[in-house]
Amino acid sequence: MIKKKTTIKDIASVLNISPAAVSKALHNDSRISEKTKKAVRQVAKNLNYQPNHLASALRSGKSKLVGVIVPRTNSNFFSSVIQNIEEVLNKEGYNIIITQSNESFKKECASIDTLLFTQVDGIIASMANETVDLSYYEKVKKAGIPLITFDRGENDLNVDYIGIDDYNSSHLIVEHLAAQGCKRIAHIGGFKRTRIFNNRIKGYIDALNKHNLPLIDELLIESDLTIKDGREKMHQLLALTHRPDAVYVAGDYAALGALQVLNEEKISIPNEIALVGFGNEPFSSMVTPSITSIEQHSDEIGKQAALSFLEHVKNDVIKQTLTKKILDVELLIRDSSNRKHS
Repeated sequence: MIKKKTTIKDIASVLNISPAAVSKALHNDSRISEKTKKAVRQVAKNLNYQPNHLASALRSGKSKLVGVIVPRTNSNFFSSVIQNIEEVLNKEGYNIIITQSNESFKKECASIDTLLFTQVDGIIASMANETVDLSYYEKVKKAGIPLITFDRGENDLNVDYIGIDDYNSSHLIVEHLAAQGCKRIAHIGGFKRTRIFNNRIKGYIDALNKHNLPLIDELLIESDLTIKDGREKMHQLLALTHRPDAVYVAGDYAALGALQVLNEEKISIPNEIALVGFGNEPFSSMVTPSITSIEQHSDEIGKQAALSFLEHVKNDVIKQTLTKKILDVELLIRDSSNRKHS
C-alpha cells in the first residue's frame, strides 16, 4: 500500500481544531497561543508532516526557491558557482533547485518548464551548448520572474549577465605562447554558435594577427571539449604534415585528453608542443606536466549572480536596470607551456 501523505486536515483532526488554526500555528501566527502552536508542531512531527511548498507559493506569491540551470555539475567551475550561489541565497532565506541540461536543449527546456511549474522566484542559468532557440528563456521573462545568466548568455536575452572576458582570455594565452617562441599555435575550441567559445575563437584569431603569426585553417578545430574530444582532436593535429608547436584548448577536460595523447606518443611537453587549457580544474595542477590554464574566478561569478537576483526582488520590485558584470581572468602558467623553465 502507498502511504497517504499527511495534510493539515489530519493534524486538525487529531487536535480537534480547524485546519485554518493549524495553518496559522505552523506559520507562527501571533493570534494562536503558544500552547496550541507547540501541540500542532508535535503532532506534525509525529505524523511526519511535510509542508506543500507549491500550495504555499500559490497562496503567497513567493516560494523562496531559486532555480539554477547548469550544463553539468561534474566540473569544478559549475559546482563552485552553484556552491557560492547557494551560500549567498541561503543567508537571505532562499533555497535552490539545481538542474543540469547535460548540454541538451531539450532537457534544458524541460528544466525551465519544471522550475516555472514549481513557482520558483527566479532562475539563474548557464545555457547548454545546443541552445540556439531562446524562446524558452523568453517564457521565463514573460512569467515576470528575474532571469540571470552567467558564463553563457551575454546580450542574447537582454537580461542580467555575469561572466568573464573570453576574448581577452585568448589574447593572454596567445601572447604567452608567442613569448615562449611558439610559431604554429592550434586552437581546439568550442562551437562558434556558443557566444563564449565564439569570443575565444575571435580572440585567438586577432591575437595571432597581432603577433604576425599564421592563421591556418587546419589548426582551428571546433568540438564539444570533452576528454574524448581532446584525445581525438590531438590525434588529428599530430597527423598533420606540419604539426603545431602549441595547442590552446578552450576547456581543461579536453586539454587533459590532449595531454594524455601527447604523453602516450612520447612528445616532449612543452619543448615540442606546448599546451594550454581553460578553466583551472583541480586536476590541471596535479597531472604531469601540470597544465597552464585560465582561472575564471567561479566563486565570484556565483556570488555576483546571487546578488543580482536579490537586487531584482529587493523591496518586492523587479529591477528595471540590467546588470552586466565582466570579471578579469588570470593566466596560471605551469609546466605544460613554460619552455623557459622546462
